[in-house]
Amino acid sequence: MPKPAAVAPPGSAPAPARAPGSTPGRPAAGSSVATVSSTSGETDAPLRRSQRTWQLVVGSLGVLLLLGICGLSSYFFMVDDPVGRDSRAADGTGAGASPRDISSRTADPAPLTVKEVFPDGKQVLVDPEQSAYELLKTQAAEDCGLAADGQIEVVLQDAGCSQFVRGTVRSPTGLYVATAGIVNLADEAGATSAREKIKPIVDGRKGRFLGLAAGSGTEPVTAASAQAGWHVRGHFLIYCVVAKSDGKIIGEDDLFARQILSDMIEVYLRGKVLDQRIVAAPTGAPNPVQSD
Repeated sequence: MPKPAAVAPPGSAPAPARAPGSTPGRPAAGSSVATVSSTSGETDAPLRRSQRTWQLVVGSLGVLLLLGICGLSSYFFMVDDPVGRDSRAADGTGAGASPRDISSRTADPAPLTVKEVFPDGKQVLVDPEQSAYELLKTQAAEDCGLAADGQIEVVLQDAGCSQFVRGTVRSPTGLYVATAGIVNLADEAGATSAREKIKPIVDGRKGRFLGLAAGSGTEPVTAASAQAGWHVRGHFLIYCVVAKSDGKIIGEDDLFARQILSDMIEVYLRGKVLDQRIVAAPTGAPNPVQSD
């Protein structure tokens, strides 16, 4: 099993706003991401209100404790096992054949495609019970310098980066914008090593993951103050950069930004997309160089 992955925010940026009147989605199983169960406009029974209040208190304390341990400039996903709300690849459930080996590009040579990572083309659905993120723009390229700069770019190149696929999304409420992607590295050992090397680089502001602008209101995702997170699975490194649409800095008490990191990295890309790659052959054109 891969070692817990580091997810760090080089600045600050909030998390997803669902649809108006809704609240952040539930955290992925096994994730250290603390979220708040928000209330709706409905009149609930006293017991239900009490439960939600207790969840709010526990979630808030969890985030405060996490920030106290990690500091403002670093944030971690403490997950050893594959996760995802619809994750089935971990135990082979639903797989009609032997699971695909994704421990190296030698064993898993098919390149990533936009169709594989963002099959819907218009939205990213993390949880069927929550509003989807609007997918604004996608990109696949072999130039890994487009995904990261500074020392992070060097780390990715040293780990054998051959390509990446990323997409920019807008949160359901429109208050946040994020770029999430998967980087194709040579093997699992290199991906794990890269994950560990990135944290001190981000903390020292010597490199960062780069957001992809996708029109008016998305420019903040390209700013150095955007919050970032990353994880690994097999020979892939998964990352996400999130920012507020209005360009304001994300505060350390912003649970929405952390929820977006969890949704994009843990639940969607690491869980759903790479789960699917393990249990089924990837679809789409073989040429990885695509852009919308």
